Amino acid sequence: MLEGFASLVGVISNVMYSYLLIIMLLAVGLYFTLRSRFVQLRLLPESIRVVGEKTDSNSVSAFQALMVSTASRVGTGNIVGVANAIAIGGYGAVFWMWLIAIVGGASAFVESTLAQIYKKRDASGRSYGGPSYYIEAALKSRALGVVFAIALIATYAGGFNMLASFNLIDSMSNYGFYHQFMMGDRSLVPMIGGAILAILVGICIIGGGKQIVRITGVLVPFMGVFYILMAIAVMILNIGRLPEVFVNILSNAFDFKAIFGGFAGSAMMQGIKRGLYSNEAGVGSAPNAAAAANVSHPVKQGLVQMLSVFIDTILICTATAMMCLCTGIVPSEELKGAPFVQESLGTVFGVIGPYFITFALLLFAFTTLLGNLFYCEGCLNYIARRTLKNKEMNVFRLFAVVVVFIGAQLQFGLVWDLADVLMGIMAIINLPVIVILGNTALKCLDDYLVQKKEGKNPCFKAESIGLEGKTEFWN
Repeated sequence: MLEGFASLVGVISNVMYSYLLIIMLLAVGLYFTLRSRFVQLRLLPESIRVVGEKTDSNSVSAFQALMVSTASRVGTGNIVGVANAIAIGGYGAVFWMWLIAIVGGASAFVESTLAQIYKKRDASGRSYGGPSYYIEAALKSRALGVVFAIALIATYAGGFNMLASFNLIDSMSNYGFYHQFMMGDRSLVPMIGGAILAILVGICIIGGGKQIVRITGVLVPFMGVFYILMAIAVMILNIGRLPEVFVNILSNAFDFKAIFGGFAGSAMMQGIKRGLYSNEAGVGSAPNAAAAANVSHPVKQGLVQMLSVFIDTILICTATAMMCLCTGIVPSEELKGAPFVQESLGTVFGVIGPYFITFALLLFAFTTLLGNLFYCEGCLNYIARRTLKNKEMNVFRLFAVVVVFIGAQLQFGLVWDLADVLMGIMAIINLPVIVILGNTALKCLDDYLVQKKEGKNPCFKAESIGLEGKTEFWN
């Protein structure tokens, strides 16, 4: 029965990404890139400046919101997902990951700016929001907002958290102890490791959203910087291979005979799927964190979340790709997953390499699990039309902990395809919505740039773009 379900999910995933999402993602990203006059490149220096702006200690800063969204984006997909894309699709998959990040930066800017415009105020004066809220506020459709909220909860508490758990435990399959603890023909490590991980997650989420912000704020910068430094070391030690690697990436990316001969396993398909899974641009997840930030103008947080896409894919995914490709190991489907990266680093650092990847996966998986649940709790509050009490939320948290355990027990194909399908449903809802509401975000961008040109620190008023009385925060 499980095999039949896995096969069905795999078919749905291939159909979604072969005929629908590839067109939607590229079309929407290119549309906003052109409409915003390449905002993701033109205002990249401004996005870096905005991240450092100070706010009062009782509010979520732009930097903290960036860390929560980056914690969710930067996860096991940055290691295992990239390795899978290269192992299955070849060198060219890296190019398509880059492309989806560059054009997706514009989509990420728009969706997060919209989340700021239509955010809500809680009893303590703090803000919250996300796609469900801008869907209801601007399109007057609470039903669609609820559908999106359910899709997000299924994706992040279900698909993504199961995948993060699976990837972490799967990275241990190369170690001798994995096959020493057996029950019949099945290793006990997924059961034991999944239980330990689930318990650790349960301990951390008892504190709720504020604790998640604090934990991710400490872990994300540490793990990201250290991982990139390791990749740079690999590139320096193998600098002679770099020209060949970049030639292979570009030539393989445009091997259209291979692409159309077997699209599901092509560089284009794998690069776009894994790029989307990694940076989540246009999916509608990061706006939930963006709405919580206390900024003087919605565009500021749009720029910050745009930067998060670049951190995720252009920096961290590229770091993984270079780790894999600079060591001379030829990509092959037999090496898919964590073993590809572990074997690559093993050729440079010996036994330390595989252990480093396992440690990185532990940090990446843990922060992903926590960041994902932050999103889910906001959507549960939206569905309930109120802030759920701690006892009520603990029921969901217990469910989330069980899901983390289950994920460690699943098989490679099912857990990846399920995450892809659930994420695809979110994108199919969110992308048309941000196209419909895109003019509002672009008017907001124009207002920001006018104030910058006048030498002001931009401050937003809803009336400046014709939304007087239509927002809760900016009147």
